Amino acid sequence: MTVARIDVVTIFPEFFTPVDLSLIGKAREQGILQINVHDLRDWATGTHRSVDAAPAGGGAGMVMRPDVWGKALDDVVGEPSIVIIPTPGGQLFTQRLAQEFADGLTQGTQIVIACGRYEGIDARVSEFYSQRTRVEEVSVGDYVLNGGETAALVMIEAITRLVPGVVGNPESLVEESHGQEGLLEYPVYTSPHSWRGAEVPPVLKSGDHAKIAAWRKEQSLARTARVRPELLHSTSVEVRAGRPSDAPRLHTVAQHTFPLACPPGFPRQQAQAFVAENLSEAAFRRWAKQRHVQLWVATMLGVIVGYAVVERKQNQETALLSKFYVLKEHHGTGAATALMDHTLREAVRVGVSTMSLGVNRGNERAQRFYQRYGFTVVGQREFNVGGTIHNDFVMERTLDFSSGV
Repeated sequence: MTVARIDVVTIFPEFFTPVDLSLIGKAREQGILQINVHDLRDWATGTHRSVDAAPAGGGAGMVMRPDVWGKALDDVVGEPSIVIIPTPGGQLFTQRLAQEFADGLTQGTQIVIACGRYEGIDARVSEFYSQRTRVEEVSVGDYVLNGGETAALVMIEAITRLVPGVVGNPESLVEESHGQEGLLEYPVYTSPHSWRGAEVPPVLKSGDHAKIAAWRKEQSLARTARVRPELLHSTSVEVRAGRPSDAPRLHTVAQHTFPLACPPGFPRQQAQAFVAENLSEAAFRRWAKQRHVQLWVATMLGVIVGYAVVERKQNQETALLSKFYVLKEHHGTGAATALMDHTLREAVRVGVSTMSLGVNRGNERAQRFYQRYGFTVVGQREFNVGGTIHNDFVMERTLDFSSGV
């Protein structure tokens, strides 16, 4: 068995006592990991064993000397190896990079972490060793620490837990944040099922593993879109025809999205009553089967995040975009754009030349979105929601058969 070896060079060896604890400590005891911590001052000379000097060209602070670091790394760095230098100016440390380093460890590559202090390590150290081995300057975030030791501990834990045998249950590595699909982890719950008026979501108590897995994926996607939307930029949006089996999820999406179309301050209870009556599971199953209705769903990683409903009378060239909704956390992720592009193209394909829709007069965000797609206000209408009359704009656009939109 290959022992995963990490060497750390620092002026504060005592900073790394946590590697004796928890899973990392157990893995060291079992011989899975070898973590060696070296005191940089062992390679320094002089009465004070100085490791730093004033910056060339002047300026505040001190810079760590290349001659001291050179002697240390000459003794510590083996072959093959990766030298990691924690620095705010480095590339961002990600789960992908952690996995890459862990794969190297399991294949016998030594990792050496050079912990700088003060204003950092003389740049010639990185330049020199880059000619002899792989050197990576890495940042754990867009902030500045007093030294590389804290960052090194973060990286050691993130990397070593991916080494086979360190984490007892490998399945936990798959489902956690930044896992295989790059999503943040879903919210987790345990007993008691009722705590201070808050309940564990019923689906988690259902015993239906397929429904639980689907719920967890939906929650992961929603949390990622809400908290770290940049992680979804490379995630493609797919639009497909809605199916009767989509009805439960579409009804849930409707519960979250219909209130967005209502005027500010509109009672949520009244909005949900409208959804229960008009956007029920039965309604979505009906639309999925009707020939004069096009039901389109936008999905990300297989999870429905929005839908559109186009209604037209048989053989007529005019159609009504009666519903167009995307979950709030997915605004700006490209889901609405992909859904609208697909909806218009498919309307043209079946012979629609004019598309109209209604939008609440107070919903300026939606109006701007429709305007970008060429819809203009052609009239007004009243829309009854649970006995409350809403004033809507009627917007319309001509579809271009030559371009498909």
